Amino acid sequence: MRIAVLKERAAGERRVAATPETVRKFIGLGADLAVESGAGENAAIPDSAYADAGAQIGTAPQVVKDADIVLGIQAPDPAILQGARKGAFVAALFDPFGNADLVQAYAEGGFEALSMEFMPRITRAQSMDVLSSQSNLAGYKAVLAAADTYGRAFPMMMTAAGTVSAAKAFIMGVGVAGLQAIATARRLGAQVSATDVRSATKEQIQSLGAKPIFVENVAGIEGEGSGGYATEMSEEYQKAQAELVSSHIARQDIVITTALIPGRAAPRLISDAQIATMRPGSVIFDLAVAQGGNVEGSVPDEIVVRHGVTIMGYSNTPSHLAADASALFSRNLFNFLSAFWDKEQGRPLLDEEIGNAVRLTQDGAIVNDRLKG
Repeated sequence: MRIAVLKERAAGERRVAATPETVRKFIGLGADLAVESGAGENAAIPDSAYADAGAQIGTAPQVVKDADIVLGIQAPDPAILQGARKGAFVAALFDPFGNADLVQAYAEGGFEALSMEFMPRITRAQSMDVLSSQSNLAGYKAVLAAADTYGRAFPMMMTAAGTVSAAKAFIMGVGVAGLQAIATARRLGAQVSATDVRSATKEQIQSLGAKPIFVENVAGIEGEGSGGYATEMSEEYQKAQAELVSSHIARQDIVITTALIPGRAAPRLISDAQIATMRPGSVIFDLAVAQGGNVEGSVPDEIVVRHGVTIMGYSNTPSHLAADASALFSRNLFNFLSAFWDKEQGRPLLDEEIGNAVRLTQDGAIVNDRLKG
């Protein structure tokens, strides 16, 4: 069983899909590891570290040749995979809803595309969930980036020269990223409030010491949406939430937006008119900017100033913490493949529940039910 790890080629992608730690673990299962030279340099992992862990180092064609499994962060161009075995697994992020042509190319190339963002959110798959591990880091980084851009201190400071008031931070969307953003802003000393369309998140917000801001007298979502995500709300709820947010956001110094709906553009949470009510010098970090943005006027990887308010957001936030993001992502991949590793055959044999959920292509065809229709 030969496992290949390629250097990422997507613009701005600094992560890598294996670390020396996971190389050793895969070798412990009986696999041979081949890593493209320079694959880990942006995540502070030199080729020598991979070699010391037991991996072969080579060019892309060399490491891909006869590979049974290819590991990636962003799914590589199928042209790079020439030389891999027919039916080889490729486990990576595919953006299946937004990258239909790539999925079709994988089918035509005879590869078995395993989309890690389709990992089901069930208990036994928690350790395999790359979206959660990367979102956790993204929520942390969003607060740090906003704090660095914000021209004032976060905590309350009592000095001989007078008192500095604590910053007010508002987190919109309380998934994995939002919860980490709340915790991080609290640790930095801000007064934190948060909102979500799922009423079940109210207790989570309070448990982290933040103030929940929720629409009253209009029904929200009582539990989780599909896969643990929120779903779109009724027009009545959206109107009530917009009014609530408008009155609350005007008093905030930092706003972090995190709302995403799988397979669809990010919902608009903050309008230009709402931005105009905020104090000059305030900062908004749009974690959904790469999916269309929660904030009107946000642009990926650019600083935008509207009405004196700074709006920012990265197209790939976890990549700004490449070393830790790579460590977590690579463990997710190892946990996924090792859970199904058959010692006698020396390869992973995916089960139906998880295998069918993540598998996009097989035997020259697109087989995932979520992509059919």
